[in-house]
Amino acid sequence: MKYISTRGGGTPQTFEQVLLTGLAPDGGLYVPTELPHFSVEEIASWKNLSYPELVLKIVSPFIGDEIPAEALRKIVIDSYAQFDHPDVAPLTKLADNDFMLELYHGPTLAFKDFALQVLGRLLDYVLQKNEQRVVILGATSGDTGSAALEGCRRSKQVDIFILHPHQRVSEVQRRQMTTVVGDNVFNLAVQGNFDDCQSIVKAAFADQSFLSDESQLVAVNSINWARIMMQIVYYFSAALKVGAPEQAVSFSVPTGNFGDIYAGFLAKRIGLPIKQLVVATNSNDILHRFINSNEYSTTGLNHTLSPSMDILVSSNFERYLFDLFDRDAEQLSEFMSKLGQESQQVSDEKWQQMRECFSSARVDDALTCETIAKVFAETGKLIDPHTAVGIRAARECNADSSIPMITLSTAHPAKFSDAITEAGLDTPELPPHLSDLFEKEEHYSVVPNELAAVTEFVKKHAHN
Repeated sequence: MKYISTRGGGTPQTFEQVLLTGLAPDGGLYVPTELPHFSVEEIASWKNLSYPELVLKIVSPFIGDEIPAEALRKIVIDSYAQFDHPDVAPLTKLADNDFMLELYHGPTLAFKDFALQVLGRLLDYVLQKNEQRVVILGATSGDTGSAALEGCRRSKQVDIFILHPHQRVSEVQRRQMTTVVGDNVFNLAVQGNFDDCQSIVKAAFADQSFLSDESQLVAVNSINWARIMMQIVYYFSAALKVGAPEQAVSFSVPTGNFGDIYAGFLAKRIGLPIKQLVVATNSNDILHRFINSNEYSTTGLNHTLSPSMDILVSSNFERYLFDLFDRDAEQLSEFMSKLGQESQQVSDEKWQQMRECFSSARVDDALTCETIAKVFAETGKLIDPHTAVGIRAARECNADSSIPMITLSTAHPAKFSDAITEAGLDTPELPPHLSDLFEKEEHYSVVPNELAAVTEFVKKHAHN
């Protein structure tokens, strides 16, 4: 399997190369030159597999023989042994044909664990093999940071620097990052929003001259292809539980950086019978406006009760646009160059093509709280605000109630107690393994919203 940049530059890369690179040198994102395809019969044969066994079936074609089968098996089994539910990704029924996929049973209580537990071990394997040390640089709107630190902090081959927007993540999210202890772990609170953090990371990847010649940056954000690849699996896992592949299925996905729902789009392309993909957004609704009105333009960023979705520029949307533009890198590059400068549209034909695959809804804070309370009253199930956005959007957009609709529940409610109490419910308790979180000492540095401030910090603290 080879990988190419969405911007058309450079030569095709191997899986190991894109794992260690993240962003392409031309500023594009890596995508496979071609996708595998699984038949109905093959998918049906997976119904009784454990979650790790299903992972191996789906991701092996993307890796090929670059990692020996037994080594990959150990990486996958060790990664999901860290989850506290035997199903890894259990499915909960809310009502008739209305389901919730619980993706918060990993060590940091968020869906990011599904990819980052594996990514950390993949990096360790490759770096040890190559006798190489790297600098991990990532931006987080809340959950990626803690999952990345948990997945990578034990590695002797990395220094990890995570940027989060100062005072714009929940207290639990912040503490999950800032209480991690290690001389290779650094948390930076950037005086800006998530998009600012993401822009700094992309700029640093574009010019790595601040690093020593022996080092390089590695991405843990969903710009890293391995993240997307691992998230494809739980779409298959959930769908198989409700009757796929004989039965079509729909998904609603709380959407910020577009990585999670892009994984669903790929699941559909490689053979899963997905009828509908619902893009669930909060009041930062650039994607909703584009899908519903063919108008792609940035506005001011709103600070909401679902902070992991407080994003204007969704990095992974570029991967989808590359496919929408029939892999025309020049057209894609032109579209991306105008981002933030002017409102853009695509042709009616392309817009309708997008709408055939995606529907969307915008859910504000009031509706989020209403949905949290409603789901609890109906089912006794406590949900976090991002999941509430997904469930509300699912119910608004569901085009066929005879088809199972599965909402991705992306985080444990205890990570967002402010939203839970605002919905009129009691403050949720943290799971036992995090019960002492508020007693631990925090370690982080507040830095200006400037590329130079971040790169200087990395240069000063990274081990050569």
